Amino acid sequence: MISAKIGDELNMLLSGKNVQVQLSVPQLVEKAVSRGEAKLTADGAIVSETGKYTGRSPKDRFIVEDASTKDKIDWGKVNVPISSDVFERLYAKVLTHLHGKDELFVFKGFAGADPASRLSLQVINEFAWHNLFVHQLFIRPTEEELLAHESQFTIVSAPTFKADPKVDGTNSEAFIIVSLEKRVVLIGGTEYAGEMKKSIFSIMNFLLPEKGILPMHCSANVGDEGDVALFFGLSGTGKTTLSADANRKLIGDDEHGWSDNGVFNIEGGCYAKCINLSAEKEPEIHGAIRFGSVLENVVVDPETRVPDYDNNSLTENTRAAYPIHHIDNIVTPSIAGHPKTIVFLTADAFGVLPPISKLTKEQAMYHFLSGFTSKLAGTERGITSPTATFSTCFGSPFLPLHATVYAEMLGKKIDEHGAQVFLVNTGWTGGEYGVGKRMDLKYTRAMVRAALAGKLNDVETEVNEVFGLQMPTAIEGVPSEVLNPRNAWTDVDAYDKKANELADLFRENFKKFGTVSEEISLKGGPTA
Repeated sequence: MISAKIGDELNMLLSGKNVQVQLSVPQLVEKAVSRGEAKLTADGAIVSETGKYTGRSPKDRFIVEDASTKDKIDWGKVNVPISSDVFERLYAKVLTHLHGKDELFVFKGFAGADPASRLSLQVINEFAWHNLFVHQLFIRPTEEELLAHESQFTIVSAPTFKADPKVDGTNSEAFIIVSLEKRVVLIGGTEYAGEMKKSIFSIMNFLLPEKGILPMHCSANVGDEGDVALFFGLSGTGKTTLSADANRKLIGDDEHGWSDNGVFNIEGGCYAKCINLSAEKEPEIHGAIRFGSVLENVVVDPETRVPDYDNNSLTENTRAAYPIHHIDNIVTPSIAGHPKTIVFLTADAFGVLPPISKLTKEQAMYHFLSGFTSKLAGTERGITSPTATFSTCFGSPFLPLHATVYAEMLGKKIDEHGAQVFLVNTGWTGGEYGVGKRMDLKYTRAMVRAALAGKLNDVETEVNEVFGLQMPTAIEGVPSEVLNPRNAWTDVDAYDKKANELADLFRENFKKFGTVSEEISLKGGPTA
């Protein structure tokens, strides 16, 4: 009976006089400021602080285990099950909590730029600035689409509702619970807006493969000749930065689907890291932060209201959310053809991977399944310094199905469309974290642009003896000593030791894929 009851309570909640649906950007800005949730900056954006939750909280994320999910979800440390009873009791409590609020804000929109496979959704927010966030990050409907809008999924976000773990069955006061059967995402106890965005991405990662569409944690852009490029990588590896290129049109900065027709953006906005942001290094992103944009945990001068993007006193994970049309050079709608180039981005804190290397088919599959990078400080609770990690498909926190489902789909797409694949290290060079330095962005841009232009398809290469990767020996605009990471270290013996240490971590991690990937492991992984 509780299912029917909370269904009725949700309808009652949405029909309340305190509910404001589809407010405009200026209205939401006014609400956020007047309610004390945010402040205006000198650039016209609003800035909010999210308290102690300045990043995603993966240990507080659950998927409801029921008849529809029991045999489909890859259960484990990432996809943690929770019972229907626990979900429904907590859901009822949250709805009661929201009934008592003076104002609630509702956004109706879509995930997925391709009308053939898009997901219609509604988001119920306790905070006006959260509603502005989802308004800018998801796909905004036209007036005609809004009239016919019927939500397939609902996000209920109640940051001020704190769970009692002993009573509510959670791990802490915060919770992010996805019920695929009830088509609800329930969020409470955390003010970090990114939880809403990533929950919908996780849902798309569940739904799209059933339609034969590969969901991808990547950015994408397209050149004048229609040549599409994908950039895979976890937060902080450079997806947004490298895809926002004045010489190419942006399709999207973070989440895409690859269907039989080509690539489409899942979102309608961008969610960029903005620590150390500057107009010189990242002009497109810097210029996109204006009226209607939302800054998270960025320190602002109390008098001039000028953002200090170099200030990390609140977190390293400072963020800017803005609609995609704040970038001048975009594809409208956010749909393009099949990728010609695929770039895997990693921020290697060991400082041993080449800044760019060409991958064979087997190496591409190996590194896609491995998903090596370094989690950077602040992107998740508890991460205070770069930590080596393996995130399958460069997005394991968001993949509800087994990793091989996505890997096999990618391999098939590479074969069908002849895409060239490169591994790019945007992390450290000349030494590990704390000794070496971060790869110069201008060099990374030069390498990536050469790859996208096809200039690296037939160049001379040398083999990295530890990882078996093909490293170009010369790229215009890049010092030759940078291209071989061993040459960038003053102590080559120290490099060899650290490189072999990382190679062993790769091998150990790959064991979890079993005999299914034995051929990929032998041909695509580190050499003996």
